[in-house]
Amino acid sequence: MRNILITVMMLIVVALMFNSIVAKDTTGTRARIETHGTTANTTLGTLNQ
Repeated sequence: MRNILITVMMLIVVALMFNSIVAKDTTGTRARIETHGTTANTTLGTLNQ
């Protein structure tokens, strides 16, 4: 029973960390990757003109 409780608690902590590190709207990893990707696409688009 104790092992199940610890496992559930660890899964909750991992889910909270994922939401605060990766999926955050403006400062998360996903937002930063999208920003850099957009900048790279814009730069590459201007090189072709």
